[in-house]
Amino acid sequence: MLFNSFEFLIYLPIVFLLYWFVFKPLKWQNLFIVAASYVFYGWWDWHFLVLIAFTTFCSFLSGRLIEKYTAYGKIIAGVNICINLLILGVYKYYDFFVASFCEAFQSIGITLHCSSLNLILPVGISFYTFQALSYTIDVYRKKMRATTDIIAFFAFISFFPQLVAGPIERATNLLPQFLKVRQFDYAKAVDGMRQILWGLFKKMVVADNCAVVVNEIFADYASLSGPHLWIGALFFTFQIYGDFSGYSDIAIGTAKLFGIQLMRNFNLPYFSRNIAEFWKRWHISLNTWFVDYIYIPLGGSREGKWKAVRNTLIIFLVSGLWHGANWTFILWGCYHALLFLPLLLMGNSRKFKDTVAAGSVLPSWKECFQMGSTFFLVVIGWVIFRAETISEAYAYLVSMFTAGGPFPHHGNDPFIYIAILLVVEWFQRNKEHGLQFASTGLWRYAVVRWSLYLIIFVSTFLLAGQQEEFIYFQF
Repeated sequence: MLFNSFEFLIYLPIVFLLYWFVFKPLKWQNLFIVAASYVFYGWWDWHFLVLIAFTTFCSFLSGRLIEKYTAYGKIIAGVNICINLLILGVYKYYDFFVASFCEAFQSIGITLHCSSLNLILPVGISFYTFQALSYTIDVYRKKMRATTDIIAFFAFISFFPQLVAGPIERATNLLPQFLKVRQFDYAKAVDGMRQILWGLFKKMVVADNCAVVVNEIFADYASLSGPHLWIGALFFTFQIYGDFSGYSDIAIGTAKLFGIQLMRNFNLPYFSRNIAEFWKRWHISLNTWFVDYIYIPLGGSREGKWKAVRNTLIIFLVSGLWHGANWTFILWGCYHALLFLPLLLMGNSRKFKDTVAAGSVLPSWKECFQMGSTFFLVVIGWVIFRAETISEAYAYLVSMFTAGGPFPHHGNDPFIYIAILLVVEWFQRNKEHGLQFASTGLWRYAVVRWSLYLIIFVSTFLLAGQQEEFIYFQF
């Protein structure tokens, strides 16, 4: 079920009303959340429910066993981690590695007859698998007690707002929220609705309108001029941001309606002043997951520069592979690793922790240059990410810099929507989302606030592009 669908428009208010007014006891609320989440997830294909239920049960059982048989905790945790990664590997990577293996032998004149499984990739399998793994690892590390409430645990893994595209929540943050009584918070619910509205604008107006142009350009890139290709790269840069951060805004806002607080997943990444800052602001839940569960256990940066370089390379390679079974994703990860490593070696990887242009309306010339150059490097990376093959990425990038031609006319709509997005987020850069307003000045008047909401709501549906699935569903 898509957030930007008619079905979800009917589904959400029904679930909301039943959750607060019918299923009031905690156990019943959690059980209802599980049922509603399984309906939401099974809307794509009910067969996927078997996998998520199996992953959830194995992870719940592993937590109980780790706590009961402490001496064998490492083995129990290892078995559960292997089971989850095996399921993920078979569905997501088996065909890719088999095909790559056969192609490698083909290149030296040896023909192998390899069979593919051709399995349908379950929606969001990488997201809920990593969420389940975090629980097992945290229980093993004694960062939290294993829960005995299996219904709350099923709710934690399957909570529908963030089930298929994150944020990837830590068990230490989300699971305790299902173990205590939740009270309806009107102010939080109102803010949640604002965040949903802003997320829908980013997805339906910015991302979906950019997608139309992006799909046309990437499908016919070989015959287009350099300016055309730059437009395609630029629009994809905002398509993927509007699409993914829009999903996160809708997920976080929806969770607030149910008294649940999810972690922030995007923090204005295109206002970053270097690549290291970009990775602190882009897909925060995944990047901090890699840091907590891979980078730090490998030694992080505590054991010298060269081990820090090794660990950083591993993180970016794994990040690229996490995004999909394609060499372009691995190359994209390597590309960002090469941009990140000089900052690490020079000690600048943690340089920027504050908000850009803090206390000023506009950035300084130095900040403009830093943001512009970082943005340029990110755009180049997104071409690699979007391309179907490495050879296509290479040809596209070469043509961007060498092919001449007139500036294309694709209509002004995407540029206008991108400009609105950037202006709103710039002036709201100290806030959690674009429509988070304090009850001061004009905003203290209900008529002003509701007029703005109505304008954005109507505009979103009038200006929406062709409906597209969220990009990160495929991961």
